[in-house]
Formats: sequence, C-alpha cells, structure tokens
Amino acid sequence: MGNTVEIKAPKAHKLLFATQISLRVAAFASTLAATCIMLTNNQTAVVFDIQVDARYTYLPALKFFGFAHLIACVFSIVSLILTLILGNKAVNPVHYFYMFLHDLIMSVLLMAGCAAATAVGYIGKYGNTHTGWTPVCDHFAKFCNRVIAAVVLSFLSVAFYLILTIISAKKYRSTN
Repeated sequence: MGNTVEIKAPKAHKLLFATQISLRVAAFASTLAATCIMLTNNQTAVVFDIQVDARYTYLPALKFFGFAHLIACVFSIVSLILTLILGNKAVNPVHYFYMFLHDLIMSVLLMAGCAAATAVGYIGKYGNTHTGWTPVCDHFAKFCNRVIAAVVLSFLSVAFYLILTIISAKKYRSTN
C-alpha cells in the first residue's frame, strides 16, 4: 500500500469527520459574518457641531481585520471542500499534515486580526490618558458595537480553528 492509509469508517472516524465538517462550517460562518460586519461598518455623527465619519477604512488595524477574515473565509471553503473530498477515501498521511498547516496558518491570521481590532477597539472605547487620546465610542456607539460584534465572532473563529489545528495534528500523528 505504500504511503496511503486505508480508512474503514468506524464509528470514531465518522464522529471525527462530522466534527471536522461542523467546525469548518462554523469557522466559515463566523469569518463570513465578521467580514460582512466589518466591511460594511460606518457611521456619521455630529461632534461639536461638525459632521464626522467613522469607517473601518480609516483605521489600518480594522482594515487588516476585515481582509484577514475575508481570506480566512475563502480558505475555510477550500478546506471544507477538501475535507469532504478526502474524508472517506484512502488518504496519504501528508494530506493531514497539509490540513494541519492550513489550520495553523488560519489560526495565526485570525489571531493577528483579532488582536489588532481588539487593541484599536479598546482605545476607541476607553481612550488613553497618557497620550491624550479620548474615547470615541460615546459619539460612535453603533460603529463601536459593530466592531465588538465582529471581534466576538473573530474569537469564535479562532477557537474553531484552534480545535481544527489540534484535530489535524492528532490525525497526522496517528497515521505516522
């Protein structure tokens, strides 16, 4: 047989396969929702009789967040399709390693975007007295609430991909 592992589809394999599919669908849904929320986020408010816009494009950290999640969303679909194709066939163990690398890269990308948005969101909500930055969420509540919703979905995405990374690593290790 060489480098392939014949999978007989026992109950444990079916459960693992269903778990992977569910987590990949959940990761896709949460990254898609976070992307849509962030990329459509804007608000206009009047501050001291001046009309001011808040847009995600004005903050590089939020732009990075939105596009990182867009990339993860697309790659979630790709990994879901590959998992469905390779799920019940004789699989080369190196495929599990590639899925592990994919899941790890997506986890890191999502964590970076989440960290960037969380840092900017914290400053927007609470300001920074040492630098003279005042909180802006008092004036842009809708904008800030949408950023919070996107960040919460992002943390869920990170959790989904972290679990997928562990599953992929375990699957690769058990075939070698």
